[in-house]
Amino acid sequence: MQLSPYLNFNGQCEAAFKFYERSLGGKIASMTTYAETPSANQVPPEWGTKICHATLLAGDNSLMGYDAPPGRYEVPKGFYITIGINDPADAQRIFNALAENGKVVMPLQKTFWAVSFGMMVDQFGIPWMVNCGEAS
Repeated sequence: MQLSPYLNFNGQCEAAFKFYERSLGGKIASMTTYAETPSANQVPPEWGTKICHATLLAGDNSLMGYDAPPGRYEVPKGFYITIGINDPADAQRIFNALAENGKVVMPLQKTFWAVSFGMMVDQFGIPWMVNCGEAS
């Protein structure tokens, strides 16, 4: 079994996934616009360049997302995407990258359960946690 977050965006999916590719060191495996699908006639013409489906691969993990059609976007709430990592330097790098132009909820810091832990909401409104459980 594999669990993969599927994120919804309000027209910024392409920019978000390019940002995640850089920030996480992943690779965009697919990015399909509405114009490239049978769904093209179900969205306004100007929405044709928006993303109907994107997949980012990072290690053994995948992150998926799309631009919700007009009137169907919902602000993300009630969850955090958690990144577990064992290298404190990588944890700091990823935290800083994801926090760029976003909002830090809890700075990356030592906790009773982790070498470092921090929370932020990125510039696209997606909430993240970085948890560094042990030093390598």
